[in-house]
Amino acid sequence: MISSTTAGRQFLIGCLLLAGCSHPVEQKKSDAPDILPVPIPYEVRNVFPHDTTSYTEGFLVEKGQLYESTGHTGSIPSSRSLFGPVDLGTGKITPRAEIEKSKYFGEGIAFVKNRIYQLTDTTQIGFIWDGKTFKKLGNFYYTGEGWGLTTNGSQLIMSNGSSNITYRDPQSLLIIKTLGVTDNNGPVQNINELELIHGSIYANQWLTDYILKIDTTTGKVVGRLDVSGLKKEAQIGYVNAAETNGIAYDSSSDKIYITGKLWPHIYEINFPH
Repeated sequence: MISSTTAGRQFLIGCLLLAGCSHPVEQKKSDAPDILPVPIPYEVRNVFPHDTTSYTEGFLVEKGQLYESTGHTGSIPSSRSLFGPVDLGTGKITPRAEIEKSKYFGEGIAFVKNRIYQLTDTTQIGFIWDGKTFKKLGNFYYTGEGWGLTTNGSQLIMSNGSSNITYRDPQSLLIIKTLGVTDNNGPVQNINELELIHGSIYANQWLTDYILKIDTTTGKVVGRLDVSGLKKEAQIGYVNAAETNGIAYDSSSDKIYITGKLWPHIYEINFPH
Protein backbone atom coordinates (compact mmCIF):
# COMPACT_ATOMS: atom_id res chain seq x y z
CA MET A 1 0.00 0.00 0.00
CA ILE A 2 1.38 3.46 -0.93
CA SER A 3 2.26 5.57 2.13
CA SER A 4 0.11 8.55 1.06
CA THR A 5 -3.07 6.56 1.04
CA THR A 6 -4.36 4.79 2.92
CA ALA A 7 -24.76 -19.13 -11.60
CA GLY A 8 -24.63 -19.29 -14.93
CA ARG A 9 -22.08 -18.29 -17.49
CA GLN A 10 -23.87 -15.07 -18.40
CA PHE A 11 -24.14 -14.18 -14.74
CA LEU A 12 -20.42 -14.69 -14.21
CA ILE A 13 -19.49 -12.67 -17.28
CA GLY A 14 -21.75 -9.86 -16.13
CA CYS A 15 -20.19 -9.91 -12.71
CA LEU A 16 -16.74 -9.45 -14.17
CA LEU A 17 -17.91 -6.18 -15.66
CA LEU A 18 -19.32 -4.85 -12.41
CA ALA A 19 -17.34 -3.91 -9.35
CA GLY A 20 -18.35 -5.59 -6.15
CA CYS A 21 -20.51 -8.40 -7.53
CA SER A 22 -20.05 -11.46 -5.39
CA HIS A 23 -21.66 -14.35 -3.63
CA PRO A 24 -22.81 -13.70 -0.07
CA VAL A 25 -19.79 -13.41 2.18
CA GLU A 26 -19.09 -16.23 4.60
CA GLN A 27 -17.51 -14.57 7.60
CA LYS A 28 -15.40 -16.98 9.60
CA LYS A 29 -15.86 -16.82 13.35
CA SER A 30 -13.89 -18.45 16.09
CA ASP A 31 -14.63 -19.82 19.54
CA ALA A 32 -10.91 -19.95 20.27
CA PRO A 33 -9.74 -18.02 23.33
CA ASP A 34 -8.18 -14.61 22.80
CA ILE A 35 -4.53 -15.39 23.39
CA LEU A 36 -1.51 -13.23 22.77
CA PRO A 37 0.31 -13.90 19.48
CA VAL A 38 3.45 -15.92 20.19
CA PRO A 39 6.73 -14.18 19.29
CA ILE A 40 8.38 -16.10 16.45
CA PRO A 41 12.19 -16.14 16.51
CA TYR A 42 14.05 -16.06 13.23
CA GLU A 43 17.59 -16.19 11.91
CA VAL A 44 19.12 -14.53 8.88
CA ARG A 45 20.70 -17.09 6.60
CA ASN A 46 21.68 -14.91 3.67
CA VAL A 47 21.63 -11.32 2.48
CA PHE A 48 21.18 -10.29 -1.15
CA PRO A 49 21.07 -6.88 -2.83
CA HIS A 50 17.76 -5.17 -3.55
CA ASP A 51 17.09 -2.28 -5.91
CA THR A 52 16.52 0.88 -3.85
CA THR A 53 14.18 2.23 -6.54
CA SER A 54 11.86 -0.78 -6.09
CA TYR A 55 8.79 0.25 -4.08
CA THR A 56 7.89 -3.31 -3.16
CA GLU A 57 4.22 -4.33 -3.23
CA GLY A 58 4.31 -8.03 -4.09
CA PHE A 59 6.93 -10.72 -3.48
CA LEU A 60 6.75 -14.43 -4.38
CA VAL A 61 8.60 -17.43 -5.74
CA GLU A 62 7.24 -19.24 -8.80
CA LYS A 63 8.98 -22.42 -9.97
CA GLY A 64 12.13 -21.49 -8.08
CA GLN A 65 12.28 -17.94 -9.41
CA LEU A 66 11.82 -14.91 -7.18
CA TYR A 67 9.38 -12.30 -8.54
CA GLU A 68 8.63 -8.80 -7.34
CA SER A 69 5.89 -6.30 -8.15
CA THR A 70 6.27 -2.60 -7.48
CA GLY A 71 4.21 0.57 -7.32
CA HIS A 72 4.95 4.10 -8.42
CA THR A 73 5.04 6.91 -5.90
CA GLY A 74 5.24 10.54 -6.99
CA SER A 75 7.93 11.32 -4.46
CA ILE A 76 10.28 8.93 -6.29
CA PRO A 77 10.25 9.76 -10.03
CA SER A 78 12.28 6.67 -10.91
CA SER A 79 9.72 4.30 -9.34
CA ARG A 80 7.46 2.27 -11.65
CA SER A 81 4.43 -0.02 -11.47
CA LEU A 82 5.76 -3.29 -12.89
CA PHE A 83 6.61 -6.88 -12.07
CA GLY A 84 9.19 -9.42 -13.14
CA PRO A 85 11.87 -11.85 -11.99
CA VAL A 86 14.50 -10.66 -9.55
CA ASP A 87 18.22 -11.33 -10.04
CA LEU A 88 19.50 -12.23 -6.56
CA GLY A 89 22.98 -11.23 -7.66
CA THR A 90 22.03 -7.64 -8.36
CA GLY A 91 18.58 -7.15 -6.83
CA LYS A 92 17.32 -5.82 -10.15
CA ILE A 93 13.91 -6.70 -11.59
CA THR A 94 13.66 -7.65 -15.25
CA PRO A 95 10.30 -6.09 -16.20
CA ARG A 96 7.84 -8.55 -17.72
CA ALA A 97 4.76 -6.34 -17.58
CA GLU A 98 4.25 -2.69 -16.71
CA ILE A 99 1.12 -0.60 -16.19
CA GLU A 100 0.77 3.12 -16.80
CA LYS A 101 1.99 4.78 -13.65
CA SER A 102 0.02 7.97 -14.29
CA LYS A 103 -3.18 5.91 -13.99
CA TYR A 104 -2.42 2.94 -11.76
CA PHE A 105 -0.41 2.09 -8.68
CA GLY A 106 0.69 -1.54 -8.92
CA GLU A 107 0.11 -3.80 -5.92
CA GLY A 108 0.32 -7.53 -5.16
CA ILE A 109 0.59 -10.34 -7.70
CA ALA A 110 -0.09 -14.09 -7.70
CA PHE A 111 0.43 -16.96 -10.16
CA VAL A 112 -2.54 -19.32 -10.55
CA LYS A 113 -2.76 -21.95 -13.29
CA ASN A 114 -0.42 -20.24 -15.77
CA ARG A 115 -1.92 -16.84 -15.18
CA ILE A 116 -0.65 -13.86 -13.23
CA TYR A 117 -3.13 -11.70 -11.37
CA GLN A 118 -2.11 -8.16 -10.48
CA LEU A 119 -3.90 -5.73 -8.18
CA THR A 120 -3.94 -1.95 -8.18
CA ASP A 121 -4.29 0.29 -5.19
CA THR A 122 -7.43 2.49 -5.33
CA THR A 123 -8.61 2.17 -8.95
CA GLN A 124 -10.63 -1.02 -8.29
CA ILE A 125 -9.18 -2.80 -11.30
CA GLY A 126 -6.84 -5.75 -11.63
CA PHE A 127 -4.99 -7.17 -14.61
CA ILE A 128 -4.54 -10.74 -15.82
CA TRP A 129 -1.36 -11.74 -17.66
CA ASP A 130 -0.25 -14.93 -19.35
CA GLY A 131 2.17 -16.70 -17.02
CA LYS A 132 4.52 -17.71 -19.85
CA THR A 133 4.35 -14.94 -22.43
CA PHE A 134 3.41 -12.14 -19.99
CA LYS A 135 0.90 -10.84 -22.53
CA LYS A 136 -2.16 -9.14 -21.09
CA LEU A 137 -5.24 -11.40 -21.12
CA GLY A 138 -7.84 -9.13 -19.54
CA ASN A 139 -9.02 -7.11 -16.56
CA PHE A 140 -11.08 -7.79 -13.47
CA TYR A 141 -12.83 -5.52 -11.03
CA TYR A 142 -13.40 -5.36 -7.28
CA THR A 143 -14.87 -3.00 -4.73
CA GLY A 144 -12.49 -1.14 -2.45
CA GLU A 145 -8.72 -1.17 -2.49
CA GLY A 146 -6.26 -3.84 -3.59
CA TRP A 147 -3.17 -4.54 -1.49
CA GLY A 148 -1.70 -8.02 -1.03
CA LEU A 149 -2.30 -11.16 -3.07
CA THR A 150 -1.34 -14.82 -2.72
CA THR A 151 -2.87 -18.21 -3.53
CA ASN A 152 -3.51 -21.65 -2.11
CA GLY A 153 -3.19 -23.09 -5.61
CA SER A 154 -6.87 -22.99 -6.46
CA GLN A 155 -8.06 -19.65 -5.07
CA LEU A 156 -6.77 -16.12 -4.90
CA ILE A 157 -6.29 -14.75 -1.38
CA MET A 158 -6.49 -10.95 -1.22
CA SER A 159 -6.07 -8.17 1.32
CA ASN A 160 -7.35 -4.60 1.04
CA GLY A 161 -5.81 -2.86 4.04
CA SER A 162 -8.66 -3.72 6.38
CA SER A 163 -8.87 -6.58 8.87
CA ASN A 164 -10.48 -8.83 6.26
CA ILE A 165 -8.85 -11.27 3.86
CA THR A 166 -10.99 -12.47 0.93
CA TYR A 167 -10.77 -15.73 -0.97
CA ARG A 168 -11.74 -15.35 -4.64
CA ASP A 169 -12.43 -17.70 -7.50
CA PRO A 170 -9.73 -17.06 -10.14
CA GLN A 171 -12.18 -17.56 -13.01
CA SER A 172 -15.09 -15.40 -11.88
CA LEU A 173 -13.12 -13.31 -9.35
CA LEU A 174 -16.15 -13.55 -7.07
CA ILE A 175 -15.62 -13.67 -3.32
CA ILE A 176 -15.90 -17.22 -1.98
CA LYS A 177 -15.38 -16.37 1.68
CA THR A 178 -14.02 -13.67 3.94
CA LEU A 179 -11.63 -14.32 6.81
CA GLY A 180 -11.68 -11.74 9.58
CA VAL A 181 -8.24 -11.29 11.15
CA THR A 182 -8.20 -10.74 14.92
CA ASP A 183 -5.87 -10.91 17.87
CA ASN A 184 -6.39 -10.52 21.62
CA ASN A 185 -7.26 -6.84 21.08
CA GLY A 186 -9.85 -7.41 18.35
CA PRO A 187 -9.74 -6.85 14.57
CA VAL A 188 -6.26 -6.34 13.13
CA GLN A 189 -6.18 -3.57 10.52
CA ASN A 190 -3.73 -2.83 7.70
CA ILE A 191 -3.22 -6.41 6.53
CA ASN A 192 -0.92 -6.03 3.54
CA GLU A 193 1.41 -8.31 1.55
CA LEU A 194 0.54 -12.00 1.93
CA GLU A 195 2.22 -15.39 1.66
CA LEU A 196 0.89 -18.87 2.36
CA ILE A 197 3.40 -21.13 4.11
CA HIS A 198 2.47 -24.65 5.26
CA GLY A 199 -1.22 -23.79 5.57
CA SER A 200 -0.84 -20.51 7.46
CA ILE A 201 -1.05 -17.01 6.04
CA TYR A 202 1.87 -14.74 6.82
CA ALA A 203 1.11 -11.04 6.36
CA ASN A 204 2.95 -7.78 6.61
CA GLN A 205 1.03 -5.31 8.73
CA TRP A 206 1.37 -1.89 7.10
CA LEU A 207 3.15 0.79 9.12
CA THR A 208 4.63 -1.81 11.45
CA ASP A 209 7.63 -4.10 11.23
CA TYR A 210 5.55 -7.14 12.09
CA ILE A 211 4.94 -10.24 10.02
CA LEU A 212 1.79 -11.87 11.35
CA LYS A 213 1.08 -15.61 11.31
CA ILE A 214 -2.67 -16.07 10.72
CA ASP A 215 -4.68 -19.24 11.29
CA THR A 216 -6.68 -19.75 8.08
CA THR A 217 -9.51 -21.51 9.93
CA THR A 218 -10.13 -19.00 12.70
CA GLY A 219 -8.48 -15.81 11.42
CA LYS A 220 -6.58 -15.55 14.71
CA VAL A 221 -3.09 -14.05 14.74
CA VAL A 222 -1.25 -16.91 16.43
CA GLY A 223 2.31 -15.68 15.98
CA ARG A 224 4.31 -12.61 15.11
CA LEU A 225 7.80 -11.91 13.80
CA ASP A 226 9.33 -8.59 14.77
CA VAL A 227 11.74 -7.65 11.97
CA SER A 228 12.38 -4.09 13.18
CA GLY A 229 16.07 -4.91 13.48
CA LEU A 230 16.25 -5.65 9.76
CA LYS A 231 14.34 -2.44 9.03
CA LYS A 232 16.93 -0.44 11.01
CA GLU A 233 19.73 -2.18 9.18
CA ALA A 234 18.05 -1.34 5.86
CA GLN A 235 17.83 2.33 6.84
CA ILE A 236 21.51 2.38 7.76
CA GLY A 237 22.26 1.03 4.29
CA TYR A 238 19.89 3.44 2.57
CA VAL A 239 18.39 6.40 4.38
CA ASN A 240 15.15 6.38 2.34
CA ALA A 241 14.33 2.74 3.05
CA ALA A 242 10.62 2.64 3.92
CA GLU A 243 8.09 0.13 5.23
CA THR A 244 8.74 -3.56 5.70
CA ASN A 245 6.84 -5.25 2.86
CA GLY A 246 7.44 -8.50 1.02
CA ILE A 247 7.35 -12.18 1.96
CA ALA A 248 8.24 -14.91 -0.53
CA TYR A 249 8.36 -18.66 0.10
CA ASP A 250 10.15 -21.17 -2.10
CA SER A 251 8.43 -24.47 -1.28
CA SER A 252 10.97 -26.48 -3.30
CA SER A 253 13.93 -25.31 -1.23
CA ASP A 254 12.05 -24.29 1.93
CA LYS A 255 13.59 -20.82 1.71
CA ILE A 256 11.88 -17.65 2.87
CA TYR A 257 12.77 -14.19 1.57
CA ILE A 258 11.69 -10.84 2.97
CA THR A 259 12.34 -7.22 2.04
CA GLY A 260 10.81 -3.77 2.18
CA LYS A 261 10.04 -0.76 0.05
CA LEU A 262 13.26 0.79 -1.22
CA TRP A 263 15.36 -1.49 0.98
CA PRO A 264 18.93 -2.11 -0.13
CA HIS A 265 18.72 -5.79 0.88
CA ILE A 266 16.67 -8.92 0.46
CA TYR A 267 17.00 -11.21 3.48
CA GLU A 268 16.74 -14.98 3.41
CA ILE A 269 15.45 -15.84 6.86
CA ASN A 270 14.43 -19.00 8.65
CA PHE A 271 11.89 -19.49 11.41
CA PRO A 272 9.73 -22.35 12.72
CA HIS A 273 7.04 -22.86 10.11
